[in-house]
Amino acid sequence: MDLLSHCLSHLRALVAFDTRNPPRQIDEAGIFAYLRSQLTGFDVEVQDLGAGAVYLYAKRGTPKVLFNVHVDTVPDSAAWLNDPFALEVTADRAIGLGACDIKGAAAALLTAVQQTEGDVALLFSSDEEANDARCIAHFLQRGESFDAVLVAEPTKCEAVAVHRGISSVRVAFTGEAGHASNANNPSAVHKAVRWAAESLEWVASMADETFAGLQGSRFNIGKMEGGIKGNVIAPSAELRFGFRPLPSQSMDGMHAQLRAFTGGDAEYEELFRGPSLPSGKDSDARRLRAEALAHAFELPLGAPVDFWTEASLFSQAGFDTLVFGPGNIAQAHSADEWVALSDLSTYTQHVVRIIGAQQA
Repeated sequence: MDLLSHCLSHLRALVAFDTRNPPRQIDEAGIFAYLRSQLTGFDVEVQDLGAGAVYLYAKRGTPKVLFNVHVDTVPDSAAWLNDPFALEVTADRAIGLGACDIKGAAAALLTAVQQTEGDVALLFSSDEEANDARCIAHFLQRGESFDAVLVAEPTKCEAVAVHRGISSVRVAFTGEAGHASNANNPSAVHKAVRWAAESLEWVASMADETFAGLQGSRFNIGKMEGGIKGNVIAPSAELRFGFRPLPSQSMDGMHAQLRAFTGGDAEYEELFRGPSLPSGKDSDARRLRAEALAHAFELPLGAPVDFWTEASLFSQAGFDTLVFGPGNIAQAHSADEWVALSDLSTYTQHVVRIIGAQQA
C-alpha cells in the first residue's frame, strides 16, 4: 500500500469518529482508542482533563521534534450534501468533517510514523475548537524539551512562522429605562454605539502598522443586543467583540485603550486570549529563528496568516515553533469540507523525511 492509500485508510477511520466540539463530549474512548492502537512501539499516555479536553502523548526514542495536531472539529451544518462522517474520496480530494481541519494531518502522522523508525513525539489534542483550551497548557506543564514544534493546521503544506494573536471580549453597558422623549437620555444602547464608533476609529488609525508582511489590526464586533423597544430608553446593552493584533502590538495595551473608551461605565470581560506567533518581546528575532528552522527542515516558507493557532502557546513557552499542515484554510469549517489528495501526499512525505533525518 502506498503512502497516500495508507493515509486515506487512517483518515476514513478518523472522520468516522464524532469529535464535534461543542458539545465537548470527547473522552479516552473512540478516536483516542484508535490512535493508541496504531502507535505500536511508542510510549503512550492519555490524559482526560474533563469537558472534552483529552490529549494523547506518544514518544518513540529521544525525540527532538514534536508534531502536534488537534482531532476535534467544529459542528457540521445542514448544508452538507452527504454524511459528514463518511469520507468521500474523489479524483483529487478527500471530503469529510475535519478532513481539512485537521484530521488529514493526523492520518498522515500515523502513516509516517508507521513507515519510519526515527525518534519522534506526537501530541494529539481535542479541545482546540472549544474556546476553552486546556490540553496544550496542561501538556506544557510537563516540562518536555524539544528543538522544534510543528503544529498542524491548514497551511497548504507551507511552513508558517507568523500569525496574529486573538482576544475575545464581552462588554456590557447599563442605562436607565424611561420614556424616549427624555432630553437627558441615559440609554445603554447609545453608550454602546458611542463606544463602538470610537473603537472602530481607533483601530482604523493603526492601519499602517506592519509586522513581517501583516498589516493593521483585525477588529470585529460580532454581536450587539440590548434595549426593549423603540420608544423606551434602553436599560442594558451588551456587545461581543474580538481583535487580532500584530505580534509587535501589546495585547494588554490594546485592552487598556478599549476599556478606557467605556469611560469606566461598563463591565469589560476578556473571554479568551491567544498570543501571537511568535510570542514574546523578542518577536522579530524569534521569527528569524523559526524561518531558519523551516529552511533546515527543507520546508517551503509560507506568508504570515491572519488566523490563530495553538502554535503560539508553544512559542510563548519558549519553543521554536512552526505551523505546518495539509489543506487550505478556505475549506476549513465549511460544508463539504475537503483536503486535496496532493496535500496529503506532500505532507506525509515531508513528515517521513523529517523523522528519517532524526534517525540519521
